[in-house]
Amino acid sequence: MPMIFETLVTTQSAAGVVHLAPMGVRYEGDEVVLMPFKPSTTLDNILASRCAVLNLTTDVRVFAGCVTGRRDFATVALEGFPGRRLADTLAHVELELLRFEDDALRPVLHMARRREVAHTAFPGFNRAQAAVIEGAVLVSRLGMLPRDKVEREMVYLQIAIDKAAGPAELEAWRWLVEAVERHQGGLSAAAEAA
Repeated sequence: MPMIFETLVTTQSAAGVVHLAPMGVRYEGDEVVLMPFKPSTTLDNILASRCAVLNLTTDVRVFAGCVTGRRDFATVALEGFPGRRLADTLAHVELELLRFEDDALRPVLHMARRREVAHTAFPGFNRAQAAVIEGAVLVSRLGMLPRDKVEREMVYLQIAIDKAAGPAELEAWRWLVEAVERHQGGLSAAAEAA
């Protein structure tokens, strides 16, 4: 099974509206493979513009923010490439669509790496950052996962937050916990009404 890397993808609409989305990607040689769900703003933008930007960051607030309705992270224009990258990112990769394999649920986009730029050094792994990313994946699937699974995994992930989180990770974790509580509260209210 191919390894999946959690990244952030920026795309632009035909009108120039920037869209930011967390996305697991695969690397296949010189290609980056994206598999956005349908319907998807990311998919629509890439098919229209034929390009995207892969953002590599350790600021997990961006992952948590995207899945909890916070997408107003600063971006900057790129020189000689029709896209934008996160202003605060370790590195970015400019991608161009090579080929598209349609699918009813998750089309496959094969993207060529046109240019890779490092902006700052990678400081190393942090367990709390990994916990936030995993929590963001859970939050993105709240409508698909059983309540008890979400609760068990959030309790387990809290261990890494308690041991290794800094201010950014604590803020991101709070956003995720609030999203889970809102969702679970909505389920409880619906059950009571029934």
